[in-house]
Amino acid sequence: MPRLFGTNGIRGVVNGEDMNAELALKIGKAVGTWLGDKEVSIGSDTRLSNEMLKNAVSSGLMAASCDVVDLGEAPTPAIQYYTRENTDFGIAITASHNPPEFNGIKCIDSDGTELIRWKEEEIEEIYFDEGFELCEWKEVGSLSSDAPLQLYIDAIKGQIDTETIRDSDFEVIVDCANGASCYSTPYILREIGCDVTTLNAQPDGMFPGHESEPTEENLVDLITMVKETDADLGVAHDGDADRTIFIDEDGVFLHGDSILTLVAKKVVQERGGGTVVTPVSSSSSVEDVVEENGGELVYTEVGSPIVAREMIDRDAVFGGEENGGLIFAEHQYCRDAAMAVVSVLEMIAREERKLSDLIGDLPKYALDKRGVECPDEMKEELLKELKKRFKDEDYDDTDGLKIYYDEGWVLIRPSGTEPKYRVYSEARDEKTAEELGKKHQKEVKEALSNLL
Repeated sequence: MPRLFGTNGIRGVVNGEDMNAELALKIGKAVGTWLGDKEVSIGSDTRLSNEMLKNAVSSGLMAASCDVVDLGEAPTPAIQYYTRENTDFGIAITASHNPPEFNGIKCIDSDGTELIRWKEEEIEEIYFDEGFELCEWKEVGSLSSDAPLQLYIDAIKGQIDTETIRDSDFEVIVDCANGASCYSTPYILREIGCDVTTLNAQPDGMFPGHESEPTEENLVDLITMVKETDADLGVAHDGDADRTIFIDEDGVFLHGDSILTLVAKKVVQERGGGTVVTPVSSSSSVEDVVEENGGELVYTEVGSPIVAREMIDRDAVFGGEENGGLIFAEHQYCRDAAMAVVSVLEMIAREERKLSDLIGDLPKYALDKRGVECPDEMKEELLKELKKRFKDEDYDDTDGLKIYYDEGWVLIRPSGTEPKYRVYSEARDEKTAEELGKKHQKEVKEALSNLL
């Protein structure tokens, strides 16, 4: 059976084969058929095609007798929190960090987590078989609207020591990337006493400020502003506000691994141990600090739904990914950008130290990231070929191939959202990480070329 759902929902270029109004309508009918007579909340980020896709999905849901609650534009974690508290199911119309021509459909279970794979497969079967069970005219579902933001903001404030943060008089610069965090993070920070300056805080699906992926090259303005002011830190979100990247008080871009490691260390220290869950793509620094402080680290396949589900199953205290997506078990089991920001601010306030000093205490590793274009239909065959090439090496195939060397490791895995293979390399220094990356990127290209 063909596959619709990737690592984080269904994504594609709008009005192309993989993301259009007809597909969205059929997904709505498939989800509605799978759910039965239930209430579904649906919201979106700020992309230009959101209304088209949201209305199409909603129509399909109502045709299958579901009642729909339209949440408007909101961060994905706000939609997830609202779903957990108020409805039977949720849908976020978002393509997260992808360019503006993309959009997507992400399904949310009743507990606020992204839908587990076997449930996606059941929906896919209904979709491809067109086994829709539509209701009679008099049983068509209703459409209402609600506002999820204050519920979400209050939940985050309830998780932190707001007075300690307020007493610190933090100056924070927030880059919203013209995305859904325009509605959340600046307001939360001001409510807890921060002096906030914003960049790209006007919702705009063209992403005029910069592309919605919070990479170092996209955050030049934020980095410059932090350097030229007395800001305590800068923060940047992706398009749907479930990931956060930090800039320290000196204007240094901090890779997602460093903040993941920092917060994991804090949480395990506070709990006196506990389980932390992260994908195989994360830095060894996370394992170092967790085990140093009496905790246990569990590795999973890449993908926040997989991490979240493993956290639930193991009663983990914390989890997250190296891309800036942190999951706080006591808040909700999904990546949450705003929660990450206030958690780091609380840590700085309690420690009475600068962010750069806290990061300076962590184990040092260098990470290199590369990609190789690969048609989706070739991904499985390429992985088999790579396993043959590296059969004599020490590797883990939890997700792709993670190959261990004396000087570091290399992870080669198919992307779940794009037609490419990702190559991650880690070592103690940048030169070695880069050399490992170049070598294995070349191996992937050669292996693919032999198959074509």
